Amino acid sequence: MKKLLLSALLCASTMFAQTFTFTAIPDQDETKLKERFSLLANYLSKELNLDVKFVPVKSYSASIAAFRNNQVQLAWFGGLSGVKARLIVPGSVAIAQGVEDPNFHSFLIAHTSTGLEKSKTIPKGIEGKTFTFGSKGSTSGRLMPEYFITDAFKKSPNDIFKKVGFSGNHSKTVALVQSGAYEVGAVNYKVWKRELKSGKIDPSKVKIIYQTPGYPDYNFTARGDLDKQFGEGFTKKLQTAILNIKDEKILNAFPRSGFIKATNEDFAPILTTARKLGLVD
Repeated sequence: MKKLLLSALLCASTMFAQTFTFTAIPDQDETKLKERFSLLANYLSKELNLDVKFVPVKSYSASIAAFRNNQVQLAWFGGLSGVKARLIVPGSVAIAQGVEDPNFHSFLIAHTSTGLEKSKTIPKGIEGKTFTFGSKGSTSGRLMPEYFITDAFKKSPNDIFKKVGFSGNHSKTVALVQSGAYEVGAVNYKVWKRELKSGKIDPSKVKIIYQTPGYPDYNFTARGDLDKQFGEGFTKKLQTAILNIKDEKILNAFPRSGFIKATNEDFAPILTTARKLGLVD
């Protein structure tokens, strides 16, 4: 009897000691990511009555690998990384997105020395310039800008530009174009606005020359086995907690005005585009 009681207590202890972990694509500098996700971890810990930890990663592919290997159970993905993760981990689901995410945009930006001006279409003058995308796995820094550029010129970026690079994240793209290391680049519009507001952008050196049409982007994606790991109804409880975020500090850190429900089907256009460009099988 004592052994059974001890075993039950040990099982209960293990259950309550369980940690829920999440990660995010490293789409901008590390300081901003830590600010954003430490606030979210604290909030979720209280709402879920569970130890919640943010696990930083160094690359988009590393975020997908951590999700695949169950090192994390939730991830803040971009449209493309979310699609890839859900293909790799059957049963995983997009559960939430920012209010702004169904109609996201990218900016094409240029060093002022190029003489390029903002246009409703992609300026023809970008041909022959040096160009940097963000991460190779980025939706707003690579996939969609590449799609719109390829569609406009009917040829690939390598055939349009003198040199094509990948900065690694949006903050670096802004810095590289502002410094003149690259003449033109593609950047997430929210990161641009945030960097501008914080005084990190010098309008005399770098400017917006084009805004893409809207497309679905960022999302929280959860593994499909959460209810087995954390108890029946956990996925729904997690989704509700995210949708109910009202803390301005958390919302401003993303930055989003709030969160709304998401489904896998919302990102069908991203999957279609990624297949057209050969970025997904």
